[in-house]
Amino acid sequence: MPAARRLSGVYVLELAGRDDAFAAYEARSRASDVRVVGAGLATTRGIERVADLAFTHRASDLLGTTDPDIESARALLSAATIEREGTVAVRAVDVRTTTGVDTRRAERELGQTLVDRGFAVDLDDPDHELRALFAGPPGAGSVADDADEGDPLPDDSAVNAAAASGDGLCALGWLAAESDRGFSARAPTDRPFFQPGSMDPMLARALVNIAGARPGATVVDPMCGTGGLLIEAGLVGARVVGCDAQRKMVRGTRENLRDALREDGTGQGSDFAVALADARRSPLRDGSADAVVFDAPYGRQSKIEAGTLADLVGDALAEIRRIAPRAVLVADRSWESAAREAGWTVEARFERRVHRSLVRHIHVLATNEAARD
Repeated sequence: MPAARRLSGVYVLELAGRDDAFAAYEARSRASDVRVVGAGLATTRGIERVADLAFTHRASDLLGTTDPDIESARALLSAATIEREGTVAVRAVDVRTTTGVDTRRAERELGQTLVDRGFAVDLDDPDHELRALFAGPPGAGSVADDADEGDPLPDDSAVNAAAASGDGLCALGWLAAESDRGFSARAPTDRPFFQPGSMDPMLARALVNIAGARPGATVVDPMCGTGGLLIEAGLVGARVVGCDAQRKMVRGTRENLRDALREDGTGQGSDFAVALADARRSPLRDGSADAVVFDAPYGRQSKIEAGTLADLVGDALAEIRRIAPRAVLVADRSWESAAREAGWTVEARFERRVHRSLVRHIHVLATNEAARD
């Protein structure tokens, strides 16, 4: 399926996880005018490299939207202009079980509508797959991924504004692209070098996408640890540069990058570099990167050789501002004030609960110049 080319037109996105605000924000790194329209669904005008996205399952060429019931879906399909030839199959989804629609009945009746219009059905290997997505209103069934039930919904204007618009919708669309769901095969525990507390690859992929990782971009992690963020940035085609103040982390990251970015494990030909360096005094030149992304030390686990954790994070934020115009900072607390004091504009913030005693705070940062672009 041609997932790497840019898709033009209006598409419906099937979002992964249960935090639609965060998933839609990541999708904006590859798409334009992303709007959450229902539980787990968003629309966009044009999208590229769907396969690189972590929190988007699929993109489908949108036929239209209607009320979330089978009769309305049949009426929409009957009236729609269909400029396709070949065999078809219908896949119906009750997104997060928010509508109670009988998906088997929906598949049968929508499939019969297509047969009545002259199409042949092939359930095993169709030329075209029609996605019938029945979803409750935005926010239905949504909590931050890994959050405890009852946690507040994310504060996202696109989600909250749409939530007041009705009781949900059905979106019909022809499947156009799917993301590469290979994250479980890259579990941190399977890497040559592992340390407890490593970030899961799916979240790491989303963060580097939000930061701006893409082919031709240079992405820096000044506190690279075991290299999880750099691995995901490298896999989407970015040149990656890692630094860490601990020699064992530098050696371990280099080993992990060699293993992940080259199938033969040699790392030859992979565009990465790892160096021993303090994040507060980076050896990198001014403006040498497109983005910085890093997971700051967590309070309970921090071993700061000089000064406090606040000193380390504040100084690092000031230092990376001369290296790149955009950054994503992950931490166990809010560093929004420190980011502003270092001269950053905070474009967005998210909180993602790992367990009852740990919430990851995600800060999306830009220089004043980049924020105006």
